[in-house]
Amino acid sequence: LIRRQRQMCIRDRDSEEFCMKKVWTYLVIAFIALLASVNYELFVFPNQFAPSGINGICTMIQYVTGVSVGYLSLFINIPLAIWCYFEVSKPMAIRSMVYVVTFSLGLLILEKVDLSAFAYVTENGTSKILGPMVAGVIQGFVYSILIKASAYTGGTDFVSAIVHKHHPNRPFFGMSFAINSAIAIVSYFVYGCQMEPVILCILYSFMSTTVGDRLMKSGREAICFEIITNSPQEVSRELIDRLHHTATFLPAKGMYSGRETSVLLCVVNKTQVALVSQIVHKYPHTFAIVHPVSEILGNFKNLSSSGKEVVEVLDAGDRKTL
Repeated sequence: LIRRQRQMCIRDRDSEEFCMKKVWTYLVIAFIALLASVNYELFVFPNQFAPSGINGICTMIQYVTGVSVGYLSLFINIPLAIWCYFEVSKPMAIRSMVYVVTFSLGLLILEKVDLSAFAYVTENGTSKILGPMVAGVIQGFVYSILIKASAYTGGTDFVSAIVHKHHPNRPFFGMSFAINSAIAIVSYFVYGCQMEPVILCILYSFMSTTVGDRLMKSGREAICFEIITNSPQEVSRELIDRLHHTATFLPAKGMYSGRETSVLLCVVNKTQVALVSQIVHKYPHTFAIVHPVSEILGNFKNLSSSGKEVVEVLDAGDRKTL
């Protein structure tokens, strides 16, 4: 009976932690959406260019007709989110709509606030590229956080998720590239037949994609050590005890000397490189070949330099983002 009560207490505690983590995730998504709306008001709209994706189309419509991007984004994304809800993933669709709704409400509220003192715009056009560059960096950060929370910014991301569900082998990057290219071309005519908005759109897309991709991969990168040694038992024991990562033993033979040797294959976190280096230098006739690993799939623990597992702050949902 005591054991059963203890197990129930553990389950209740885990359930409470899970709920708190999920609530925190939704709060982060809402905050990120507000950050994106501020980004548009300070760096996108004042510099008169169309960003990438569906919001780029909405921005051009707002420029021509005066209809707010806040309304247009909701009008376009609600049916796409409902489609994703039934076709792809319910948690992903709900979390994405939290972002879309908060982003749209943020834009509608900020429209009534005078932010001219903070908006980046130059009267004579000097250094105009700084606005789109900063906007792209911020949007890349926004996108990376959303992916970790199993959410999207809406628009073309919804379309890509649906296409990937039915055609998993079809590259959706080509479709996104085609849409963004069309937006850049159309922006030439929308903003008075000028090349500058086209260049700013391309610059924004490049910065947001580069920063987003870099931040998303930073948590999945690792370092692979191929350790050639005559002391495989001692080296592997230190790797396990000090790094809490195991190693794969491979028998080998030195072709120059003809002697039998060993190779230990070990993948560690980037924060543990210095510690592995200390272990390798400790043993004679031991050296390592080091190369980066762009991504780790499967059961690989993310450990700190002290060997403790790094706990994910955000709830990843069903991990059905692309």
